[in-house]
This record gives sequence, structure tokens and C-alpha cells, in this order.
Amino acid sequence: MTWYSPDPPPELSIARARWPRVIWRLTVLAPLIYGGLALHLLLRLPERAFCGLRRPVTPWITQAVCLGAVRVLGLRLHVGGTPMQGRGALVANHASWLDIFVLNAADRVYFVSKDDVASWPGIGWLAWATGTVFIRRHRHDALQQREIFETRLRLGHRLLFFPEGTSSDGLRVLDFKSTLFAAFFADSLKNDLRLQPVSLRYCPPAGADPRLYGWWGDMDFARHLLFILSQPASGEVRVLFHTPIPVTATRDRKALARHCERAVRAGFEESPAPSRAAVPSAAQAR
Repeated sequence: MTWYSPDPPPELSIARARWPRVIWRLTVLAPLIYGGLALHLLLRLPERAFCGLRRPVTPWITQAVCLGAVRVLGLRLHVGGTPMQGRGALVANHASWLDIFVLNAADRVYFVSKDDVASWPGIGWLAWATGTVFIRRHRHDALQQREIFETRLRLGHRLLFFPEGTSSDGLRVLDFKSTLFAAFFADSLKNDLRLQPVSLRYCPPAGADPRLYGWWGDMDFARHLLFILSQPASGEVRVLFHTPIPVTATRDRKALARHCERAVRAGFEESPAPSRAAVPSAAQAR
């Protein structure tokens, strides 16, 4: 599933004067990410030997690396609300590949991702090493996915997934799909499991296209990455953790999905909106 805008995406050209910024940030970002990955894998060996699937140490490395990466990318991170503790899962709106760094910086979570991400160059390796749960969106895989969720949640892993099923231009929250919510109604989970909605909103630098951080449709990842690296260090991203809801407080997966969507949408709309001056007229009309 891919979301396409009715308007053309922003032009991803980079002015010649901005290339030194791109090169400098790349020279900092690459060692930060892959040096952190090397340390993560090194510590994961004894961690796995003594703790199995539990990860009491390595998520802290992931969070530290992502905090550094968000700063290198020129984003100021603002976190509101309180990340939940204990067994549970989180759901958030999805605007960009940047969400992975931002949400890992805000809390120690494990992402639920579509299986084709595992094959992405660079990104797939990072996702696998940091404990991402890869799933296939096919009905006949539902039972296996539920078993994986149960195992990880019993271990205390806080799983985070994007119920929209795709990323967008960052100016909206898409409708939530309720399919994955069914796993949380398993008899072994539902009585002591909570879900925490999370709202995520980007505010680009003044004068920039407000869709700047969004990544959707056929946009090329490498070009978008370089374009983001070229931007001034004056962008912001706001993460708002809402009050967790017990699974048993709703009657079924559809009701739970609707509750979480309303909370995420409300938090998104309450966040300061980016300037709309640079949005094409068709997008303004929407």
C-alpha cells in the first residue's frame, strides 16, 4: 500500500551552496549510525547469551544513536506526555522514514514493519539488528503474526506500529487500518495489555515547503535523504504521547482502532501547524 498525493511532490534539487552542509552531515551521520550498529551487535552477543530475547542494554544504544541522528539531521525534538511503562504497544501516524529515528529517540521501542523493508539497502540491516518485527500483510499469516506479537509483548517489548499502513506528506493523518489491532485481543494478552496512541508532527524551517519531511508515493529514498541533509538546522518535530488505553476498555479491534485514531488525530491537529505559504494551491484547497 502506498499513498499518493493529488499534488506533485516538492522539488528535491539541492543548491550548490548547500552541498558542503550535506557532505559534513554525512561524514558525521554515517560513523554515528554504523558505529552504533557495530557496538549494538557486539553487546548483543553477551546480551543474547545471558538474556535471550530480552534486551536490557542494546535499546539504550539505539536511543542514543537516534538522538544524535535527529540532531545531525537538523531537527529539534519536542516530546510531550509520558511514554508508557510495562507491557503494551504504541500506535502512531506515519509521515516519513525519519519517523524511525524520531520515535526511537523519544522512547525505546521496537517497530512493526512490512517485510519488504528488510531487503532495503542499509535500512533493512539496521531494522533487523534493532529488533524490528517484520510482517506480511496477508490474511493467512495472521495467526503467525499474533504468536510473534504475543512472544515479544510477554518479554516486555513495547511494539510500535503505524496503522495507516503507509507514509504521507506529513500534513494529515490517514485512516487507521484495524487488522493488526486484532492481535491484542488474544486471551493471553488482552486482560493486562494497554495501547498508547502517539501523535507525530513535523514543522519545516521557515519558508520551506511544509511537506518537506514527508516521504510518499514514488519519492526516491536516497534523493530525499540528501535533500533533508541540505536543509538548515531550524526544523522541528513534535512527539506527543497520549494516555494509554486498556485493550479491554473497547469491545473489538475496530473500536480500539477508532479510539487510537481519534487520539492521534486530535494531538496532530493541536500541534502548531507549519506555514502553508509554500504549499501548491491545490494542496491549500485541501
